[in-house]
Amino acid sequence: MELPFPQGRRRHHHLPLPLQLGRLLTREPSPPPAGLRLDTPIVRYVLLVLLSLVPGLALAQAEALENPGTVSAVQDRLYRLNHELTLGVGALPADAFYKGYFAALGYTYHFSDSFAWQVGRGAYSYNVDTGLRRQLERDFGVAPTANAFEDEVQWMVGSDVVWSPFYGKTAFLNSRVLHFEAFVLAGATVFKLNRDNGFRPAANIGLGLRLFTSQHLSFRLDVTNNVLFAGASRIVNVPTLQLATAFNFGATE
Repeated sequence: MELPFPQGRRRHHHLPLPLQLGRLLTREPSPPPAGLRLDTPIVRYVLLVLLSLVPGLALAQAEALENPGTVSAVQDRLYRLNHELTLGVGALPADAFYKGYFAALGYTYHFSDSFAWQVGRGAYSYNVDTGLRRQLERDFGVAPTANAFEDEVQWMVGSDVVWSPFYGKTAFLNSRVLHFEAFVLAGATVFKLNRDNGFRPAANIGLGLRLFTSQHLSFRLDVTNNVLFAGASRIVNVPTLQLATAFNFGATE
């Protein structure tokens, strides 16, 4: 039975591929060219391969229509910083003969969401002798070398550049959304050591994490290491660990 065809311009090329093949297979065949028979094994094999491809092509067309593409969106950050004042406490944990506990104050100016200048920071350290030092003095009547005693940090001031490439949010106990950022900093520090003429320069590098609670308040955790030039041929590492409350002024959401 022959299917009716529309008059005028042919529109079968707009039909789905299975219907197009159906029309071709049900149409009355025209006389084959000389030397070509439709009942030959090669022709039958080609038709069988084409029919086996029809379901896969139809499925691919359906998936393309159902999933035209994926779209990803990056939300703008909720909190921005401008003038930042930090009040913090920290520790100098690395020295074997004393541990330092310091109070710190700093000011940072934020040029953009990702770049800032910690214009100034300062800290004063309260030092406590360790058990090792007390044992050496009590049991053996000896003390560590003069250089070791004189490496005690009394206070320090410095300045850093701050780069904040990461900002995000996470759910806390599935009940509250927390906004945070991670940053790196690098700069210079001047130390006052427990010795005459004890001012020594140092290079500072570190990592930090900030947790926002509001537009005007956040908390900072800074972990840094100062490479201190204690003498002509002596280099001392002075790591610091600081937790601070940061007050933000002048920024808008």
